[in-house]
Amino acid sequence: MGAVRRRPSSGRSDDVVLLGVRHHGPGSARAVRAALNAYRPEVVLIEGPPEADELTALAADPAMRPPVALLAHVVDDPARAAFWPFAEFSPEWVAMRWAAAAGVPVRFIDLPAAHTLALRAADRDGADGLPGADGEPVPVPDRHPAPPGGDADVRVDPLAVLAETAGYDDPERWWEDAVEHRGGAEETDPLLPFAAVAEAMAAIRATYGDGGDDRDPLREAHMRLRLREARRGYARTAVVCGAWHVPALADAVPAAADRQLLKGLPKAKVETTWVPWTHRRLARAGGYGAGIDSPGWYQHLFTAPDRPVTRWMTKVAGLLRDEDLPVSSAHVIESVRLADTLATMRGRPLAGLGETVDAVRAVMCDGSDVPLALIQDRLVVGDVLGEVPPDAPAVPLARDLAREQRRLRLKPEALERELELDLRKEIDAGRSQLLHRLRLLGIGWGEPTAGRGGKGTFRESWRLRWEPESAIRVAEAGIWGTTVRAAAGTRAQEAAVAAATLAEVTSLAEVCLLAGLSDALPTVMRVLADRAALDADVGHLAAALPALVRAVRYGDVRGTDSTALTRVAAGLAERIRIGFPPACVNLDQDGAAALRARMDEVHRAIALLPESPSEAGPTTGAERPASGGEPASGREPASGGAPASGGLRDRWAGMLRALAERDGAVPGLLRGAAARLLLDEGRLDAAEAARLMGLALSPGTGPAEAAGWIEGFLAGGGMLLLHDERLLGLVDGWLAGVPREAFTDVLPLLRRTFAEFEPGVRRSVGELVRRGPAAVRRPRASAATGETGLPGFGPDLDRVRANTAARTVRLLLGRGSTTGPGEWEDHGDPAERDDQGGAHR
Repeated sequence: MGAVRRRPSSGRSDDVVLLGVRHHGPGSARAVRAALNAYRPEVVLIEGPPEADELTALAADPAMRPPVALLAHVVDDPARAAFWPFAEFSPEWVAMRWAAAAGVPVRFIDLPAAHTLALRAADRDGADGLPGADGEPVPVPDRHPAPPGGDADVRVDPLAVLAETAGYDDPERWWEDAVEHRGGAEETDPLLPFAAVAEAMAAIRATYGDGGDDRDPLREAHMRLRLREARRGYARTAVVCGAWHVPALADAVPAAADRQLLKGLPKAKVETTWVPWTHRRLARAGGYGAGIDSPGWYQHLFTAPDRPVTRWMTKVAGLLRDEDLPVSSAHVIESVRLADTLATMRGRPLAGLGETVDAVRAVMCDGSDVPLALIQDRLVVGDVLGEVPPDAPAVPLARDLAREQRRLRLKPEALERELELDLRKEIDAGRSQLLHRLRLLGIGWGEPTAGRGGKGTFRESWRLRWEPESAIRVAEAGIWGTTVRAAAGTRAQEAAVAAATLAEVTSLAEVCLLAGLSDALPTVMRVLADRAALDADVGHLAAALPALVRAVRYGDVRGTDSTALTRVAAGLAERIRIGFPPACVNLDQDGAAALRARMDEVHRAIALLPESPSEAGPTTGAERPASGGEPASGREPASGGAPASGGLRDRWAGMLRALAERDGAVPGLLRGAAARLLLDEGRLDAAEAARLMGLALSPGTGPAEAAGWIEGFLAGGGMLLLHDERLLGLVDGWLAGVPREAFTDVLPLLRRTFAEFEPGVRRSVGELVRRGPAAVRRPRASAATGETGLPGFGPDLDRVRANTAARTVRLLLGRGSTTGPGEWEDHGDPAERDDQGGAHR
């Protein structure tokens, strides 16, 4: 803070008071309020962009709730923007509210945003000097001399200089002790603290000049010009600005010199409005007056009517109790006592944030920093999100978005939260469409997540969090349309035309269905059909198909017509089927791995693709995988391994069978994966799978190629090895016969394959291998039945193990006995004993 009363050349005294403040300082805010009450100015001048003068009246609107920010952006380039945030404890906000209550006009006096944003663009372009309106460069004003031995390019922190002079190593702690935690001076003379700090700032500027900021002379020149205008029209003027600028505004600099300094500055056409802000955003470094570490703590200091430390400890205790931590009123009392004691020992007038943190850690958290992280996030910083009146100036797209948010009862919040949607409900379907449209426009309010609930087509899960920068994204998206739906549709069409790959176009088609953009879908489909017809790369086609099939299969839960998508998807799948075998020849290891992933995706997609448009009717919720997941193959095996039905699926299965039978020109990884897909679908029986594995693991096949076949075949899971010991025996025998010199080469492939198994499967496979051949493992095998295999994994029923389980089941059912009729015997048909309450019940 700093205050100087100027005596004008006309001889009038006390016509101007300069109230130098620290931005977002609660002590400065209280002092400004006291000074304005005592001085009663006729006009209030505030450091800020003059283009926002007409917006200051909204500060008195009850619907305006800080933190908020003034947003200025270039009309034809909204990405070039700047924010001026205000919290409830900001001195500038207090001055605006005081002026509104007193009926006093408010004017902003900083360098106009039109110049500020244009200068930023000039700096980014690396111009030599500042380009003027006529295209000529404007020289940057000379700095004041740097301090002896100092560097003129280093920006000076005046608070750090004052803190060091006072013997403090922490500027924040010095400011709290000198300003935030002291009172009483304002009661006798509210202007006295301002004058003291202003004198200190004058001494610092006499040494450091402009402090290393080339832009400050321009800003201060404009402030002086605006101050002169106010003095000519009002008898009493109050200026609220950063304390650093007070000495420059008190200097008697000729107006002609200031005008000359500002002459020819670059200019851009800008628009200004109010936007909501957050405490979390205030805590981030960068931006106007941003970078304060503890906005939640400052808010508490400003709003607490008395005993701020006691009230703070009560808030902390409430938060910890909400998290089910055992905190009592005794903890609060002891924490307050400890904080006050620490403040006394450290020579502080009042316990600050450091003392309260130390006290809470020791008393409420038992020395742990884990609960302190929660306190830091929820209280010290906080998730407060401001509100702006509906009638505040805004681009048409922002107004439409606000209407949609109110209609769908989807309020923006700074705190991250989960949102579960049931698309069978009209309001949830509308919310889903809005969030998908905003994502398409690059407005990242929500991100889809894997849901915790059901797996139906009608469920979606989102993670929502509104960031202040979203206001810029909304302004940028305004070029696409005046409503969210129109803008998203136009953006989708433009993105489809400009897409670099076929997969991008199919993803856009899926998004159009999810977002309900039926107007944009014809353009996207035309581009999709053209790209698909011209693209001969099987990898590109395979990457594009899954998203297209998801749109076909699940789009109709939103009531959209996906007939055209079905035809395109079927044609795409047919082209993939034809071109896939040639694409599999002579691939290296990386190429084979990439194509194997594509093969799995295409296989799942074809399993869901209707054989004809008539099959593309509405789906039930149980058929859709969880949000964001891939659909499973989900087909019932055809009995006896026979084809399920004619059409694309059979032709695809035939291609897989031909691929599995191919020679070494096709990598073993792909041949093994094709065999596994056929086996899982019931199109390949166990005996045929064993034959293919035997061929792949024969002595004539190289170890690396055989290991690749195993990796592809077992990628779907290792339960096969548990239930079919012929396959396990083939793998075991092949592995035992790998030459020593080749074993090191195939080991990484095998480890990668078995690492994908579930831990229980790996353990069971290891147990089977450890026990050796089946005939040796089971000496009790019946010669009559010819049983083989490890107990529990043989082809026939293990009656001994079944009887053991039956006894336990009878106890659980309250039968009262662990023996009795119904146990499996070593002969007879178990089904005949059903009426006896056997173990099969």
